[in-house]
Amino acid sequence: MPHVVKIGNVTLANNVVVAPMAGISNIAFRKISKALGAGLVCNEMVSDKALFYGSKKTEAMCISNPDEHPLSFQLFGHDIESVVYAGKYLDTQTDCDIIDFNMGCPVNKVIKAHAGSYLMKDIDYAKELMDALVHAVNKPVTVKMRIGFDQEHINCVELAKALESVGVQAIAVHGRTRSQMYEGKANWDYIKAVKEAVSIPVIGNGDVRSVKDYWDIQDQTGCDAVMIGRGIVGNPFLIQDCVNGKESEHSNKQRMDMCWQHAMLLAAYKGEKVAIGEMRGLASWYFKGLPNSHAFKDRCSKMQSLDDLYAILEAYEG
Repeated sequence: MPHVVKIGNVTLANNVVVAPMAGISNIAFRKISKALGAGLVCNEMVSDKALFYGSKKTEAMCISNPDEHPLSFQLFGHDIESVVYAGKYLDTQTDCDIIDFNMGCPVNKVIKAHAGSYLMKDIDYAKELMDALVHAVNKPVTVKMRIGFDQEHINCVELAKALESVGVQAIAVHGRTRSQMYEGKANWDYIKAVKEAVSIPVIGNGDVRSVKDYWDIQDQTGCDAVMIGRGIVGNPFLIQDCVNGKESEHSNKQRMDMCWQHAMLLAAYKGEKVAIGEMRGLASWYFKGLPNSHAFKDRCSKMQSLDDLYAILEAYEG
C-alpha cells in the first residue's frame, strides 16, 4: 500500500498526488479525484498578478469544497511584491492547506513573463523569491520544477538544495526540461538525484500512465510521492488503481458515466454554457483508446448542450 507523506504540518493519507493542470484541475475535477482516493489534490495554477490586481475570475478559481483536504493551490509569477501578496491571499483568504509555486510551466506566455520554468535560469533569484514567500505565509510552501531549462542547463539538484535551505517543504520534479515541453521521455534519473540531495519530500512526476509506472518511478527514484497529470485525463480511475496498488478493469459504460458526472459537476459550478465549452475537449479524452471512438470524439467537439453530451454518451456502446 502507498505510504503516508508529511509536507510541513500537513499529512497526506497516501502518496498519490494529482497534478495542477491548466483548464483541468478545477473544483469539479478535484472532487472526482478526491472521491477516487487521491492523497493530495492541486488547483490549476493562478497568476500572482491576477490576485494582486483583484481579478474576480481568478479569485473564483480559489474556491474549494470542505471535502477536498488536503488541498494545494498553485501560484505562478516572477516579481517578489506580487508573489508575496498572492501568497498571503492564498494563506489567509482561501481554504488551501499548501501553497505550491510553479517553476515548471513551459508555455511561452508564462516564460515571456519570466515565470514558470524561466525561473530555473537564475537560482539566486529563485531562492530569494521563495525565501520571501516562505516567510510571508504560515502554510507550507512547495515548489514544482523541471529538471532544467534545457539539456545544457540541468540544474534541478542545485535548485532543490537552494529551495530547501530557505524553508520550502517539498519539491515536485517533472523529469523533462523546459525545451522538451511534453515531448520525448521523462528522465527519472534526475528525480533520483534530487531525492538523494535533499531531506524534504520529493514528488516524482512525468510519464506515469499506469500502475506499473507508479511503482516503477518509486523503485527507480526513491521518491516519496507520485504526481500524476495527463495520465488521468479521461481516465481518473488510474488514481484509484494507484491508491490500491493494482490495475482494475473499468467498463466503457463506467467511463461514459464518469464523463457525465464530470460534466454535471462542471455545470453545477460554472453553468451549462461554460461547462459544455470545456467538455468539448475533455469529453473526447474519455473516449481515448476505446474502439470505434473517432466519430464520437468528432461529435463531442461540436456539442452545444448537456443534452447533446448525454445523447453521445448514450449512443456509444464500444
